[in-house]
Amino acid sequence: MRLVTFRKGSSRPRVGALVADAILDLGGLAADLARERNTVRKGRGGFPKTMHDLIAAGPDVLSEAREALAHGESLLKRDGIAALTERRLGVAADRGRLEAPIPRPARNVFCLGRNYKEHAAERGAEAPPHPVYFTKAPETVVAPGAKVIHHAATKELDYEVELAVVIGKEGKDIPREEALSYVFGYTIVNDVTARDLQKRHQQWFHGKSLDTFCPMGPVLVTADEIPDPQTLSVAMRINGETRQSSHTSKMIFPVDECIAVLSQGFTIRPGDVIATGTPEGVGAALGKFLKAGDRMEAEVERIGILANRIAKP
Repeated sequence: MRLVTFRKGSSRPRVGALVADAILDLGGLAADLARERNTVRKGRGGFPKTMHDLIAAGPDVLSEAREALAHGESLLKRDGIAALTERRLGVAADRGRLEAPIPRPARNVFCLGRNYKEHAAERGAEAPPHPVYFTKAPETVVAPGAKVIHHAATKELDYEVELAVVIGKEGKDIPREEALSYVFGYTIVNDVTARDLQKRHQQWFHGKSLDTFCPMGPVLVTADEIPDPQTLSVAMRINGETRQSSHTSKMIFPVDECIAVLSQGFTIRPGDVIATGTPEGVGAALGKFLKAGDRMEAEVERIGILANRIAKP
């Protein structure tokens, strides 16, 4: 499934699924399906109201989401999106507004530093012998299409395209061979960074946690659709110019190892996000920092394109 958090007009955020050029409202469809089966439950079919709740609810509710999606696809094929919109069961993709799939504030945003050998080299560093973790403030998460602010605090604003892992169940001391079973799905994070703040503070938190510095999306692809996360191309384009172009097979520490090591003595929980590092081609290495008006397009194969513009404060 290609799950989204979306709004229509001024409505509250809803959990949906992107199907071709339509966004299907999974809560509404679950309720509609329950009525057809004469098993009406409270609210919108008892379906989780947020992506956080859907992830935490576990596999049984995820199965309910799949049934709701199948119901919606059948109605879409039979009646078209206009009829579903009238029944408040969906909306044309260009009429809905996507939020970050794990909306602000996310639970935790963990990140991997220097997880591609070529990126470590371009930053003048050796490839690390163990995974290097840091965090971004979860309040920095913004939606696809949202403005990323070029704060006055930095003169060296940079981009980083990253495959992001969303954890689906709680675990600690997870064996590497079991690690991928803890993944709910995958999305894209643009790990926007103030390089000068990063250097000044001699650690990564502040320079990566200014407001709006974590664009995320556009969709959350469930893990069954990406059984091997080391098979994906990744790219970043700035104003149409390709700056980063690589492949997740080039990670120093693959996704399963990143999860297993992070969980050593530390409990990971549903909804946690792990951004798995960026490849070479960042602005700091090229001498091309971001400026107001620049358009960033972070792309990961089988997930999509996360597009955001840089804006003045």
